[in-house]
Amino acid sequence: MIKIEEVKSKRDLKAFVKFPFKLYKDSKYWVPPIISQEMKTFSKKENPVFNDADARLFLAYKGNEIVGRIAAIINWLEVKNQNQKKMRFGWFDFVDDLSVSQALFKEIEKIGKAHNLDFTEGPVGFSNLDKVGVMTEGFDSIAPMVTWYNHPYYVKHYEAAGYVVEKSYSESKFPFENVKPEFFFKAQELIKRRYQLKALKLTKTEEVMPYADKMFDLFNESYASLSSFVAINDVQKEYFKKKFISFVNPEYIKFVVDKNDNMVGFAIVMPAFSKALQKINGKLFPFGFSHIMHAKKHSKDVIFYLIGIHPDYQNKGVHAVIFNEYYNKFKEKGIETCFRTPELEDNTAIHQIWKHFFPVVYKRRKTFRKDIA
Repeated sequence: MIKIEEVKSKRDLKAFVKFPFKLYKDSKYWVPPIISQEMKTFSKKENPVFNDADARLFLAYKGNEIVGRIAAIINWLEVKNQNQKKMRFGWFDFVDDLSVSQALFKEIEKIGKAHNLDFTEGPVGFSNLDKVGVMTEGFDSIAPMVTWYNHPYYVKHYEAAGYVVEKSYSESKFPFENVKPEFFFKAQELIKRRYQLKALKLTKTEEVMPYADKMFDLFNESYASLSSFVAINDVQKEYFKKKFISFVNPEYIKFVVDKNDNMVGFAIVMPAFSKALQKINGKLFPFGFSHIMHAKKHSKDVIFYLIGIHPDYQNKGVHAVIFNEYYNKFKEKGIETCFRTPELEDNTAIHQIWKHFFPVVYKRRKTFRKDIA
């Protein structure tokens, strides 16, 4: 018999966060989150997303043993402002037992119906900057820190519950040696002259911060046309600055501005922290920080986390300016492999940007939905 219990205490929350550590303890490819950070994600005091969203967390028990978990999320900005009556769910993990997954599905569907929502979709987080999608291909490669990993059996559990594919994502990679400067060097010089643009040279985090708000504003503008996009508000900007910027080498953040210092393009690249995170197994103390800092300085793999171009400058080659800046820095650092985070497979514009680097898709993932109205 499966028993579902809502997370009510700090002890319950820690059990929720730590369940995957048991589920994936024998996996070479799962990457543990930092436990303290995961706890803060669900703290109403720490995470400002709770100003506009609700979340309820559930654990599934078989006897006294935890065998599954799920987060039921309603983003009220999405529901009220966009009329997307969606019951989000994420952080969905379970043993290979249909009675477990189906009981957890029923819990989130019940909440969705109680709030007069039309459908459920997941796995997703609170916003577009959270992890997304259940993996359907690529189980034999290590997961980037910004994605979820899952066992191959997950998909059959979605299908058994009557869920259908909503969105499809791909993750690709390419060796740095594929990057040939002749594809963008002359073009970026011409583009900078034509539109009076310049790339900012930033070497310290404190130099990045004055531009961070402009970057998030541009993120909102450049991604607004994508399906289910929820804009980041001012309070969330502060939260994401603290959460992400410190993890990124300042020279891996690129801003392109016009003659009036208005931002027209940006990109964030992160060092690959996955192997370091596997070593520290969720704990920053006593030695976790040293592994993280070593990866930050010396990782030979990088992840293109975000790239955004102002709508007025899309299809005008601004990405060539950004790639030129990265080429010089990556060559200096001896970077070997470039990875891309999940991108919608129907986002042809973003795929066109990378075509000259001959990327290879190495993972695919999907979100699933079910009508509940």
